[in-house]
Amino acid sequence: MAPRPELENASSGKPKDPAQGLSGVLPKEPVIHPACSTVALVNDEAEDPWALPELQSVGVKWSDLDTKGKILRVLISIGKFFLLLGFLYMFVCSLDILSSAFQLVGGKAAGDIFQDNAVLSNPVAGLVIGVLVTVLVQSSSTSSSIVVSMVSSGLLEVQSAIPIIMGANIGTSVTNTVVAMMQAGDRNEFRRAFAGATVHDFFNWLSVLVLLPLEAATGYLYRLTQLVIDSFNIQSGDDAPDLLKVITDPLTKTIIQLDKSVINEIATGDPAAKNKSLIKIWCKTQTIMTEKNVTVPGTENCTSPSLCWSDGNITWTLKNVSEKINIAKCNHIFANSSLSDLAVGLILLALSLLVLCTCLILIVKLLNSILKGQVAAVIKKIINTDFPFPFGWVTGYIAILVGAGMTFIVQSSSVFTSAITPLVGIGVISIERAYPLTLGSNIGTTTTSILAAMASPGETLANSLQIALCHFFFNISGILLWYPIPYTRIPIRMAKALGDRTAKYRWFAIMYLVLMFLIMPLTVFGLSVAGWQVLVGVGVPVVVLIVAVIIINIMQSRWPQYLPKVLRTWEFLPKWMHSLKPWDRVITSMLSFCRTRCCCCCKCCNKISSEEDGTGKEKRGSLEMYDNPALETDENCHKNTQIEAKTTNL
Repeated sequence: MAPRPELENASSGKPKDPAQGLSGVLPKEPVIHPACSTVALVNDEAEDPWALPELQSVGVKWSDLDTKGKILRVLISIGKFFLLLGFLYMFVCSLDILSSAFQLVGGKAAGDIFQDNAVLSNPVAGLVIGVLVTVLVQSSSTSSSIVVSMVSSGLLEVQSAIPIIMGANIGTSVTNTVVAMMQAGDRNEFRRAFAGATVHDFFNWLSVLVLLPLEAATGYLYRLTQLVIDSFNIQSGDDAPDLLKVITDPLTKTIIQLDKSVINEIATGDPAAKNKSLIKIWCKTQTIMTEKNVTVPGTENCTSPSLCWSDGNITWTLKNVSEKINIAKCNHIFANSSLSDLAVGLILLALSLLVLCTCLILIVKLLNSILKGQVAAVIKKIINTDFPFPFGWVTGYIAILVGAGMTFIVQSSSVFTSAITPLVGIGVISIERAYPLTLGSNIGTTTTSILAAMASPGETLANSLQIALCHFFFNISGILLWYPIPYTRIPIRMAKALGDRTAKYRWFAIMYLVLMFLIMPLTVFGLSVAGWQVLVGVGVPVVVLIVAVIIINIMQSRWPQYLPKVLRTWEFLPKWMHSLKPWDRVITSMLSFCRTRCCCCCKCCNKISSEEDGTGKEKRGSLEMYDNPALETDENCHKNTQIEAKTTNL
């Protein structure tokens, strides 16, 4: 296959005859045979991959429709809108079920992780534990509630809990990164969507790299929040409003209901909780107080001298004992199931991922269908336009407030950031606008935890509120570091660089997820269990090496003259150490094997490998493609060109 070039004589405008070069009429330039021409390929202007695409309408114009056609279009648009709302509802419900599934699969393991106080005293270990637990349960609110319960019970100090809260902030960003993977079918959409999702990751990681050492050295978050609590007479308030839960609970509660207190009990060291199931069986219970005769170790343990008597060596007393009576069972699907928590969790995990992926793909297709023409122009103009000079800087801060408000309404930063990720992918929201929306989402999820902490009992109010305020001021500090000055908006540049890399090598996105949210936290956690000496001995050289590589990369691009000649490029290293091309060949060969041997996934593999094959180029719709039966080899083309060049010189 080759593009059909147009070869014309510059003087006459007529097509050249390739035989003229040998028949007396010598051309000024050697003839390029059609099969050898690449003019149509190299003359295309390079397009900015980060420019928002024009979402043009491909249907009949509104003015060209008759009355029946206009009514039909309006009805179809209304139907698409309600269909979009339905898919969004199923998408949010699937996220809720996904969180429950992860808690069933790894909830008890998460509770066990929190039990090792010796490890939690290490700030780095606390950070990665927060990441791992939040990834396991897919909910930063769940991991934060475990931390709050441990602080309230005295098992964990506030200073030790702060790194865990930072890790929970990182772990919650994995959801929208997974959501971005669903747009891997189109390179440009995937580039934008993955960058829009990972800008959240980079903001959290960069904030931790700066603020965790600062907190370990000075304890500024602890001191600041302690000052706030001591300065104000804060009273217990109402619980955070569950606005989204009111809508989603009728469906999700018919599928599964969990007793999340079991994880808290495991974390606080209750041995009986390990044998309990996370699946809630009895939804309506009643606690009654009854007077019973109970044995006590001695008379000093009696409720009163008049209610104490001895029978041989046994001392009895009359005491009020609380009993929990089960009244009504839950109505969800697994209430009467005999399956284990792990089996139910795996079933729900598979089903929720299937529904989530299906809904996301359909949402993207519907958005592509709806957001066209004037509708897209209006929405893009409203979202991406800045205020006129000199108030342009205000737009980003308004976007932060919008992100905080929307997250407060939906009660989940994961839901909000996962919802805007497809919009970034299809080009409705720019990554520069998605960045402040994401920062606002980080603030919104902390305000709900503050309200929830204010509803705590009086004896645990101070510690609960202090942890919530630490989370709040951590995100505020991160925003002050990485947003007000445009030059410091490094997460945007890093996300775009990663988006370009994953658009070229889409398998790299999976490697990024596994490395950043699983392998690296598990490695650091394992080193922490081995002892802080092992962690420092292994971690410090690795960190020094990473910092050195970053500095050399910056100098290679800006000030190569100050580097030794050997360090001006990475060519002295084996290619697999400084390029993804060798790895890409391995992955491509594996996908080729999958395409030829695995019937179930051959279509998927064929699509990916055909676009990422190192021997071919992506097909462009703008070029006319045709079969050329007389296609010559590169060697023959080269020989013919040399012959004609010699003839020209004669």
